[in-house]
Amino acid sequence: MKQAPFRLTLLLSAVALLSACQPAGEQDSSAAADAGAAAVPANVIEQLVPLPGLEADAPVLTQKTRITMQTTAGDLVIDVYPEAAPNAAQRFVELVQSGFYDNTPVSRVVPGFVAQFGINWREGHRDWQDRKFNDDPTLFALERGTLAFAKAGPDTNSTQVFINYQENNHLAVPQYNFTVFGKVVEGMEIVDSFVQVGDPGGGLDQGRLWADGEAYLAEQTVQPSMIISASVTDTVQ
Repeated sequence: MKQAPFRLTLLLSAVALLSACQPAGEQDSSAAADAGAAAVPANVIEQLVPLPGLEADAPVLTQKTRITMQTTAGDLVIDVYPEAAPNAAQRFVELVQSGFYDNTPVSRVVPGFVAQFGINWREGHRDWQDRKFNDDPTLFALERGTLAFAKAGPDTNSTQVFINYQENNHLAVPQYNFTVFGKVVEGMEIVDSFVQVGDPGGGLDQGRLWADGEAYLAEQTVQPSMIISASVTDTVQ
């Protein structure tokens, strides 16, 4: 089958994400003063990179919440940055603390693009699907290892999250506005090993997962990588 041009493939992948929720070192203080710049705080966290052209708008990151995620492929460590995207960071931590991601599949793996998770069909968790939250400003680059919520349009974020396999800054343009809130800081090789299941571009059927994931997964000849548990292990404020 003839392949689509690379730019078209990226565009189609971005559209798929939009529909995914539907059924530096220290500076010399005198030199900084001469340049009119403020001294860098000693507790600055430098895991995220501002989007090109938005360096002056991106906040200095001094806070993080560390998440440890056990999967059937191995363990990950994810740092979440509330100053980067307050709404998204708060929701992700809430979902982790509620146990929402425990025993759920990595339902979509598109090599060279993203790995996506965040569907829990069980009682006590399913209702999160309809608890939308508003978008945050998109200020940080969607580099390899960064996390953002998948959504079906503006202000429709709820539970599904994707991890970028490569730099996907095209997803930050206004018509998509995907916002980075965290990053895999240990175990990205585990993410690389996640099993590709279902449709090559769309992954497993989301409607069937939400309706009865247990039965749907039992039908699959190729089983997805599973998140065994996720928990908050440290907070820096």
